[in-house]
Amino acid sequence: MSIWKRIGDAISALANGEGLSAIFDHLRTPPERSVAFTIAVIALSAKMAKADGLVTRDEVSAMREVFQIAREDEPGAARVFNLARKDVAGFEEYARRIRAMFGDGQDCLCDLMEGLFHIAMADGTYHPAEDAFLARVAEIFGMGEAEFRGLRSRFVPDAAPDPFAVLGVTPGTPIEDIRRAWKQLVRDTHPDAMVARGVPAEAVKMAEKRMIDLNNAWEEISASEDA
Repeated sequence: MSIWKRIGDAISALANGEGLSAIFDHLRTPPERSVAFTIAVIALSAKMAKADGLVTRDEVSAMREVFQIAREDEPGAARVFNLARKDVAGFEEYARRIRAMFGDGQDCLCDLMEGLFHIAMADGTYHPAEDAFLARVAEIFGMGEAEFRGLRSRFVPDAAPDPFAVLGVTPGTPIEDIRRAWKQLVRDTHPDAMVARGVPAEAVKMAEKRMIDLNNAWEEISASEDA
């Protein structure tokens, strides 16, 4: 069964009168994490599009920045997007329920934030309202300011990415500790590791850009160390 069929079943299971945000209370078990992850990314991206007031891109095309969506599955993705846009619940309520659903799964929440950045940048611009939206979601998710800045620097081309921030270290960190941090991040970025923590197989292509960013950051730091 495709993930989009499973998403359709999860939406159909909502009781009459329940908004889409209620779905996050029903998808807490690990086998359904991939369904929950997909709905969370699409639902929050819909709220983000509503927040900046600039729906200048085709929504399903933007979703393709994160998910592999077959032509026949496009109506399902669009349905989730539209349900979230129309839901009276605010984005902060969505973010809180998603945080509760994933619990202490910070790696998965970071994956989710990465998906939102992919979608925010799908039209080539980064609106101030999108920045405020993502910063608030990251705060609700329990992501520190430094981690958010590091993630933002990888996607928003207003400055060269800080290689130390990308690897989650500081300039004064010993080079061997930086190497260990880089290797751990590379292991965490392996598609098998991402699928194990709930990222659907349709979205693991996110790992490609992350791996490039991690390796570029390590190469820049190690090169300056050798100079």
